[in-house]
Amino acid sequence: MNAVRRTGPGLLAWLAGIVFFLPIAWMALTSFHSEADAATNPPSFTAALTLDGYREFFGLSGGASPWPALINSTVASVASTLLVLLLALPAAYALSVNRVRKWTDVLFFFLSTKMLPVVAGLLPIYLFARDAGLLDNIWLLVLLYTSMNLPIAVWMMQSFLAEVPVAVVEAARVDGARLPTILARVIGPIALPGIAATALICFIFSWNELLFARVLTGVVAETAPVFLTGFITSQGLFLAKVCAASLVISLPVLAAGFAAQDKLVQGLSLGAVK
Repeated sequence: MNAVRRTGPGLLAWLAGIVFFLPIAWMALTSFHSEADAATNPPSFTAALTLDGYREFFGLSGGASPWPALINSTVASVASTLLVLLLALPAAYALSVNRVRKWTDVLFFFLSTKMLPVVAGLLPIYLFARDAGLLDNIWLLVLLYTSMNLPIAVWMMQSFLAEVPVAVVEAARVDGARLPTILARVIGPIALPGIAATALICFIFSWNELLFARVLTGVVAETAPVFLTGFITSQGLFLAKVCAASLVISLPVLAAGFAAQDKLVQGLSLGAVK
């Protein structure tokens, strides 16, 4: 009985991991098949492998190049994430370490902004972008992604910064440190895991965003998810090519998550144990 209690949670964790990994493994395998083999039903596990899907995705067979879309997604995601961190850190400091009055009401207001359906704000934002001449502009997406991710970033970082010892901050104040110095040299290093977790989540949200990018961009500011939807045409669904494109577009997020996995676990577990 004790052995079952010890091994049961581990087996369930492995089972859940395998279930979540199987679609990715299947997508990767399909991306190396020809379109004819990828469309077979039931699927063929022993079909010949080929790089035709990747050649078509990268435009080596005469199609459009994905690099402008990938660069646009990188610029929008990285720039918006940096802006979110610059704005969220002082706000979280004011709501946790040096708390303002009715700080719980402020946090609820931040959270309530995420309750509005995204599509409800699509038309006003489109009309504003059209009148301001910002359609098909990558910096409009940067501002939108910043405003979309800022509430959840402040909410997360407030809980992280609440674990920072107040005595450390007070000691820095006694030594004459100003707020920028306290944030950069005292709060930042202590809350680094939480900051990394927040940055990773904001990056993923920005990289995967499709609705605003689809409506507000055209050719110049097209992002990777919008480019991916171009593979679904009236001629049919090219499964192998779509799988190859999906795998390549997912790699930056997977790489960022793998590189920051230690910080992510530490950050998400801050405050879990008192």
